[in-house]
Amino acid sequence: MDDVSFRTEAERRLTQPAPPKTASKVVGIAVAALVIGGGLALAPKILHSAPAATAAAAPVVGVSVPLQRAVPVQLQQLGQFAAVNQVELRAQVGGTLTKILFKDGDIVRKGQVLFEIDPVPYQIKMAQAQAELQSANARLDLATRELTRAQQLRSVDAGSVENVDRKLAEKAAAQAAVAGAQALVRDARFDLDRTRVVAPFTGRIGTHQVSSGNLVAGSRAAASPTTLLATLVSIDPIWFNFDMSEADYAAFRKGYGAVNGPVAAPVDLDVDGAGKFTRQGTLTFIDNVLDRSSGTIHARATVQNGDFALTPGSFARVRVTVSKAAPALLVPDAAVSADQTDHAVLVVGKDNIVVAKKVEVGPLAGGLRVIKSGLSATDRVIIDGLPFAKPGAPVSPQAGAIRFDATQG
Repeated sequence: MDDVSFRTEAERRLTQPAPPKTASKVVGIAVAALVIGGGLALAPKILHSAPAATAAAAPVVGVSVPLQRAVPVQLQQLGQFAAVNQVELRAQVGGTLTKILFKDGDIVRKGQVLFEIDPVPYQIKMAQAQAELQSANARLDLATRELTRAQQLRSVDAGSVENVDRKLAEKAAAQAAVAGAQALVRDARFDLDRTRVVAPFTGRIGTHQVSSGNLVAGSRAAASPTTLLATLVSIDPIWFNFDMSEADYAAFRKGYGAVNGPVAAPVDLDVDGAGKFTRQGTLTFIDNVLDRSSGTIHARATVQNGDFALTPGSFARVRVTVSKAAPALLVPDAAVSADQTDHAVLVVGKDNIVVAKKVEVGPLAGGLRVIKSGLSATDRVIIDGLPFAKPGAPVSPQAGAIRFDATQG
């Protein structure tokens, strides 16, 4: 290689830019230096604000003193409505069903015709019985006239005593024949009337079990199989059946004293499960013996149902008052926590610190829980924000209100 080419190669290498890899390293080192420098500059500020960020604000809760109110001692039980009257409509005479004179589920009135069975065979039987009665009456008239003539002849010694006695016997036989014919007429009329099946009382009828045109079997005294036509239940008034526990029954007797006559205690009913006791009735019956297998006694209330809103077979809850009203402390039921057999209420104590108080609870009244013991009238009970309140932790209390709803249990 000559001197000229050597100098050219050397100059090219000296004027060529640095490789990209070397430039990246230089830039990276500069950025790292800036980050480290900035972090060191901000470190005192971050460390200074850390305690303030970690200190959480006290949760806000609603508090109120317990509601003071005079409430009666009441029992609540689940029960079921039942019809006062319920009947299976069956044919008392057989024949072809010709008419159904109602719609399934209708309210039918007492005496209303519901079914008609072909009356022709029974009309024929009725005509025969009436003809027999006419014949018997004619024979009785003849026997009566013959007896009168025999007695007249006997009075003038123109007739014998035997003849008079015979005419008396003939008249008696004619009278018996008339009585028998009259019975046949009543019997035929009974069957003819039973071709029209009527409602024995006012109530709601179910679905018809037999369609028109079918042959139905009937029996006066159900001595033979009969055809079920429909079922009818009364709905006004309606019964409400429920069972009292032995302890509840003892509390009832304590409140009302010995029940020696008819029971007449007012009751309230929650019919839709919403906790609203908007329906009233009267406790009219308590059974005369406790069921030892279940430890309960059967009771029954009578409820007016003029709007037909209550249906036999449906369930409801009944509330029975067993004693006069007495002063009590009440809190929302949600404010009471349960742990197996123990109950507790959270209150705000000194320095707004949450304290758990063990309480003894009573029944519900006005949608609130009765507190028998463990709580004072001046305690600030936590009624809102309960999930954020922990015993021993501070809270920020705000005034709330406890309201009594007389329609609720």
